[in-house]
Amino acid sequence: MLYDLRTYRCRPGTIGKQLDLYSELGFDAQRRHLGDPLFYGTVETGDVNAYVHLWQYRDAADRQTRRAALYNDPDWLEYRTRGAELGYQTEQRNTLLRPTTFWNPPHQH
Repeated sequence: MLYDLRTYRCRPGTIGKQLDLYSELGFDAQRRHLGDPLFYGTVETGDVNAYVHLWQYRDAADRQTRRAALYNDPDWLEYRTRGAELGYQTEQRNTLLRPTTFWNPPHQH
């Protein structure tokens, strides 16, 4: 299993606008190709101008295939173009994670 933790930082005062844009134009397109995220949320303490999301893949090849399909989706490209024009996001950090041998994910409710 491969987990993709993404952290995005926004200009102060714009995170709500960024999340509205994503909810309107990006979320459905992304879910069509990547499935449902394991987590999608805002940062409560620390860098409150940031939000994170966590995706799960079988392996690096699965991630590459699904993300390639995403970047061929006109709805996703529209979201990306609009986001670049508005410029709410200032930084992106992407961390790929592999579980340890002794960790078993809890059942999701």
